[in-house]
Amino acid sequence: MRILTISGSNRIGSSNKKLVEALPFLFPKQDIYGYDAIYELPLFQVELDKNPLPQKVKEWRRNVKEADAIIFCTPVYIYNIPASIKNALEWLASSGELDAKPVLAMTFTPNPPRGEKAMQSLLWSLQALNSRIVAQLPLYQTDIVFDENGKLKESEGKTLLLNAIEMLF
Repeated sequence: MRILTISGSNRIGSSNKKLVEALPFLFPKQDIYGYDAIYELPLFQVELDKNPLPQKVKEWRRNVKEADAIIFCTPVYIYNIPASIKNALEWLASSGELDAKPVLAMTFTPNPPRGEKAMQSLLWSLQALNSRIVAQLPLYQTDIVFDENGKLKESEGKTLLLNAIEMLF
């Protein structure tokens, strides 16, 4: 199974990026891979959503289409999802790559209740694109512990994460 991971943060040293980079270690027999180029997508404009498409848009759509499932992991920017995720999702609106695609929606924020409004925003966008949301998982940085190699240590958060990802299979 091919599972595409998307981190909503482009910050160097981002905890969201660190979390998605740790996911392949949880399921070594699965093809779990990240896609970081959503930050390189042009700003969505209806006028650009026609052939010839920008190369980065073609690449993004191909990655989504080829994935069997997708994990979105987002921080919170002013109570919402980052513009990079919203823009990436807008590029899928007319082409349908997320239609019925299994998706795990996650927020990964410093502490509760941060992330609740961002989760709702992410869910609305995923529902509008007709994705099959198998689970939503609000995680907090206090729930997840990384070792020195970037792997997840045993914790309640790791258990929740394992259970949520298994729902994609």
